[in-house]
Amino acid sequence: MKIEILYPEFCNLNGDMGNIQYLKRCMPEAKIIETAIHDKPAFSYEEDISLIYMGTLSERSQEIVIQKLRSYKEKIQELIDAGQVFLFTGNSIEILGEYIENEEGHKIEALGIFKVHAKRNMLHRHNSFFLGEYEETELIGFKSQFTMLYGENSTNYFAKVQMGIGINEQSKLEGIKQKNFIGTYVIGPLLILNPLFTKKLLEMMGVKEPKLALEQEVIEAYETRLKKFKALAK
Repeated sequence: MKIEILYPEFCNLNGDMGNIQYLKRCMPEAKIIETAIHDKPAFSYEEDISLIYMGTLSERSQEIVIQKLRSYKEKIQELIDAGQVFLFTGNSIEILGEYIENEEGHKIEALGIFKVHAKRNMLHRHNSFFLGEYEETELIGFKSQFTMLYGENSTNYFAKVQMGIGINEQSKLEGIKQKNFIGTYVIGPLLILNPLFTKKLLEMMGVKEPKLALEQEVIEAYETRLKKFKALAK
């Protein structure tokens, strides 16, 4: 079992590295590959990587990462088409869109794998609670972002929104799921807050009968928090 973390020195905002820390607890036997910004990504030469992960990063770091990954665009597309499991959290999904537009209207060309684009507003940070549903599993978490995503995701969204927003304030469809690629703005960290989803992810990664670290405790915490979120949603 191999997990590749892309650019952890940059993509570590909003506590998103907590997702990897929890996976390490769930799968202590897994090999963790930390790909630094000047390294060649392991997905370009290693086989049988169970998960490729990227967390939230700063706006400046987005531009650096786009340039680093541009030469691997075809490989990333090939892996998505082949069913490789990806989890991109926070604004990392924007790297795979068509472009990122800043307040002055300048467009930063991204990788163009998904037909969406992002718009920044650095004077307004959106913060909200999130409650949604993915494959009959209820998801909870938070959003904290300077950007919104625009474009068509009605055929490849990640979750339906019950409380909060989707890829933008007018949308009720959150994130992108295409085959085994998942990109979502939901933070928390996502995997610690959502143990039932984490089990689904482990199954996608090829783990048979997945067992969670501190399973009873994290499920009890999830159920307690879920009740509170549902009360807020009324």
